[in-house]
Amino acid sequence: MSWLASGLAPVPGRTTVYRVLVRNGLVQHQEQNHRRVYRRWQRDAPMQLWQMDIMGGVFLADGRECKLVTGIDDHSRFIVIAQVVAQPSGRAVCQAFTDAMSRYGVPSEVLSDNGKQFTGRFTKPFPAEVMFERICRENGITARLTKPRSPTTTGKIERWHKTFRRELLDAAGPFELMQAAQQAVDAWVHGYNHSRPHQSLDMATPAEAFRPTSAHLQQPTPAPAAPGSVDEQRPAAHLTAGTFFEPAVVTAAERHDGDAVEIDMVISPGGRICLPANQQFKFSQALVGRPVAVWATIAAST
Repeated sequence: MSWLASGLAPVPGRTTVYRVLVRNGLVQHQEQNHRRVYRRWQRDAPMQLWQMDIMGGVFLADGRECKLVTGIDDHSRFIVIAQVVAQPSGRAVCQAFTDAMSRYGVPSEVLSDNGKQFTGRFTKPFPAEVMFERICRENGITARLTKPRSPTTTGKIERWHKTFRRELLDAAGPFELMQAAQQAVDAWVHGYNHSRPHQSLDMATPAEAFRPTSAHLQQPTPAPAAPGSVDEQRPAAHLTAGTFFEPAVVTAAERHDGDAVEIDMVISPGGRICLPANQQFKFSQALVGRPVAVWATIAAST
């Protein structure tokens, strides 16, 4: 290292010097432990914010994998949504969401990831409003989205997924039917909400910290019907398709801007109905070939 002491230029970089010292055994190697620092946050009161997500891993005896639509109250950690669905379609997510609101009331905000069930901002070729966003808009709910690849933003629901998977799904094994899976989920969630103290709540239970806003709480509605059943084929009255323009159904003479019209369509072999502006809705394969009615509002002419 005499060349360093003599002041020769140019001087090697710090990384080069460090590697030389390590290679000659002059530096004791130490493991670097750079801990990421996360800023912890929570809302001040219940019903201010619900975190929502979708998780997999609910297996049935016939080999099918169901999904679980989940929601947690940010302040109280009370589980407001835990709905088993055969397919995590936009309609299934919205049905679970509206069922929860009928039980507990309307939250001020909802936080989710950027899944296509929650937002149409990434719809190609143009952004579009999906059913979930419309329900939020019509109910005065602020729909917030996480930054891409930022799971820690919805850390409360992600942490609950870990606990739920370890304590129920890993132990319960495949369920005979989807209804049996829902019963097991409901029982576990009831214990989590009402009997399990939470460290972040000073050892109170989530139910003790949660305050629904409904003036008259309704009994929990039944879980969504099994695929292909009569109940599944009957559309929910409060879930509407959106705003579309369908000139093939409504002629120029019949059309009045702002009027709602009914469009008759048939579910394709792929289980979808395709609408203008590249908007699609997906249905169960059991409904392929069935006619459906879409209520649409004609967009104003430009």
